[in-house]
Amino acid sequence: MAGPDAELAAKLEPEVPHAARIWNYWMGGKDNFQADRAAGDAVAEVYPEIVVMAQQSRGFLVRAVRYLAAEAGIRQFLDIGTGLPTMQNTHAVAQGIAPESRIVYVDNDPMVLVHARALLASTTSEGVTTYVHADYHDPEKILAEAAQTLDFDQPIAVMYMGVMGYEPDLAVVRSIVGRTMDATTSGSHLVLWDGTNTSPAVVSGAERLAENGGVPYILRSPEELASCFSGLTMVETGLVPIPLWRPDDVDAEGIDAYGAVARKP
Repeated sequence: MAGPDAELAAKLEPEVPHAARIWNYWMGGKDNFQADRAAGDAVAEVYPEIVVMAQQSRGFLVRAVRYLAAEAGIRQFLDIGTGLPTMQNTHAVAQGIAPESRIVYVDNDPMVLVHARALLASTTSEGVTTYVHADYHDPEKILAEAAQTLDFDQPIAVMYMGVMGYEPDLAVVRSIVGRTMDATTSGSHLVLWDGTNTSPAVVSGAERLAENGGVPYILRSPEELASCFSGLTMVETGLVPIPLWRPDDVDAEGIDAYGAVARKP
């Protein structure tokens, strides 16, 4: 391996648990290291439902993107903190409905970037899929680079899928989301979900993650997550446990993760 990918590989730090790789492990993927698996197992010991949450998070993404592309007419998606590619990624769902859809993925993990270059290719000749290497704490950089692909005079779906728990300050979270959404036009949408402090078991799981070297994940109340949608209009069914957002399964049950889709007036 030579060139940019060699430089990225040198930054992978396989001995340090990393959020994207731990999540990949919970979802049954193979793009993870022993340290990631150990941290993931430690969480699952006290909160086995974390594996279900990982799987349900992908279901929520699919249903949300399907709604945005098929019903809301969105053709541009800014997926911030995308994580490692798995099945049914944003571009595959959106372009499967609207082949001309344009998708920009954003992440700051070098392992994600290496895989993104190989796997996050457009599924249609009409569409565009690109990747921005950036941290969500720098929305101005993200917006500037995304503008090379997306037309900010047209509606955009901005997506934060289970990543804001890594920022400990809710005011910072709200600022990041607000600055990003302020750059979009009327008719744009925000899609956001995160883990919630709605059971003692999930709180214990978050504590175990930090104890085992993982980046601390801050669980918030549904009310705190709702504040991130300030000024936006929630799409039915509002902010709910992610399996219950427009479920395909009538027997779906709630978990300790809430999400919503909201429209900018």
